[in-house]
Amino acid sequence: MTAADPAPGLAAYLAAFSATWEDASPTDAVRFVVLDTETTGTDATRDHLVSIGAVAVEDGQIVLADSFEATLRIAHNLASVTVHGITRDEARDGIEEPEALLAFLEYLRDGVIVGHHIGFDVKIMSRACEQHFGIVLQNRSLDTMDLTLHLQAAGAFAGNSEISDFSLDSLCSIFGVEPRDRHTAGGDAFITAQIFLRLLRLARRYGRETLRDLCLPYSV
Repeated sequence: MTAADPAPGLAAYLAAFSATWEDASPTDAVRFVVLDTETTGTDATRDHLVSIGAVAVEDGQIVLADSFEATLRIAHNLASVTVHGITRDEARDGIEEPEALLAFLEYLRDGVIVGHHIGFDVKIMSRACEQHFGIVLQNRSLDTMDLTLHLQAAGAFAGNSEISDFSLDSLCSIFGVEPRDRHTAGGDAFITAQIFLRLLRLARRYGRETLRDLCLPYSV
């Protein structure tokens, strides 16, 4: 299968970008998709997807009815798979990677991808999409770590100690989010979505009200 001869789900995904969000789009009007992947390792050029979890954020709210979760079939490297709370039987009985990716792309459409250190997730998903369908992810992405750094530089955390640990667990502590179901794709996506809501509120307070304002990478 190629982008020139796409499955219906892939065609719908690609078509969504014919009229998508612009830099000036107000953040309240954008459909954000908070994404987390669990993988067989930390090398996005070699390792494989184990599970995909995502939940939408729109108009300042987590939309639980607009969520996605899939466990992929993995018959190798099972020691790393079980770290993510997935049993060996679940990994063996999961769905094949192309099927999972097509379902996710149909769900994702042109949503702006949000995640913590999201570059890794985007890279490994894009590599898988390129292998199976000849395309890479077309979506804009937003890293919650970059947004936190921008807000810290703007003084959003004045009066508190400077944030030096930008792990997901650290942000949970800073924002009072209970880290339930850590190291599962669905659990980490929901945790990150809660952190993202708090960041959105702070961003508005500091004049970051458009998509471009949120998506700017942070550079030292």
